[in-house]
Amino acid sequence: MMNILRENDLRFALGIEKAQAGGDYTIAFLGGSITQGSLSSSDQTCYAYLVYQWMAKRFPEARMHYVNAGIGGTSSYFGVARMDEDVLIYRPDLVIVDFSVNDEPNEFFQETYEGVISKLVHAECEPAVLALNNVFYNSGVTAEPYHSKVTDAYGIGHVSAKKNIYKKIRSGEIKREEITPDGLHPNDRGHAMLADQVIEYLDQWITSVDVPHLAINRNPVPTVTPNRFANAKRYTIANATSLKGGVSYRLQGFVADTEEKQGHLDLWKNGWIGRNIGDKITFTFEGRTLGVQYRKTIHKPAPIADCIVDRKMTKPITLDGNFKETWGDCLYIEPIILDDVPKTHTVEIELAIAEHPGEVFYLNGLIIS
Repeated sequence: MMNILRENDLRFALGIEKAQAGGDYTIAFLGGSITQGSLSSSDQTCYAYLVYQWMAKRFPEARMHYVNAGIGGTSSYFGVARMDEDVLIYRPDLVIVDFSVNDEPNEFFQETYEGVISKLVHAECEPAVLALNNVFYNSGVTAEPYHSKVTDAYGIGHVSAKKNIYKKIRSGEIKREEITPDGLHPNDRGHAMLADQVIEYLDQWITSVDVPHLAINRNPVPTVTPNRFANAKRYTIANATSLKGGVSYRLQGFVADTEEKQGHLDLWKNGWIGRNIGDKITFTFEGRTLGVQYRKTIHKPAPIADCIVDRKMTKPITLDGNFKETWGDCLYIEPIILDDVPKTHTVEIELAIAEHPGEVFYLNGLIIS
């Protein structure tokens, strides 16, 4: 009798078969600051590298490749928009995803997270996917309940820090201060514990799936949300244009940033800059959703811009460059449009307040789907 496997399991099994045969195997990590390695003592003590290192030792005959696409302070809204350029261009065999502490636990971020999962599931390179759910260790808050509804629907497994590490903190088995200095980001011991959880899951997964005699259930996956972000794309000076068609724009005081971008962690590049009150940029595009991505800074007072859609708003949407947190500047996304069907829109962004000489309003891009 044939075993019926989820498609994600079969993808994983085929990748492992390739690794065992000595082929190239790429493991990618997509997430926020914990995935990036925040508060680990080096790039090689973060959980992502430790998992990659274990895979390399587990399959010494394979040519193992590592992609860390973590960016601190970013959610799955940005994750789905940048996935093509930061993850899928490397044609990964396995992608581990974590936005559970950067996404708020609500239906909006459940939908942006489904966009991430859906885009991976339908990617041409057909990677296997595993979800990692982190947690605020001082409160137990996590988007895991919302995210898990998505991964369960898509037949994707998940690892839970709340059900393991946080549970040990609550029971007194370990002290929170031993694994995280700020109640969220792990130190080296915390990263090692996260890696151990992921490794345990992968080890069991490797031994439980086998390619021969497998049949696959390819029934369509029912979406959990309206799934309007699955085709989200980020537009910057690199792919928007001053010509008509696609996503076009017109500068009226704003200027294009001319500094060259160096890697995915070089955040404040490829955008547009406004310096003076009245500086303006106007975009025209067709889409269902729009998010405006701009810099919120701890250096106050920061410039503030107004956003007007289709000249129909009685009151502009405020794009406030002042960041209330203190940990550093933030690559923030303001949701502007959430339609059910594509429409043609004109969006104007105009600098309204600029009190501090030398400070600029940095518009990083538009996220459109």
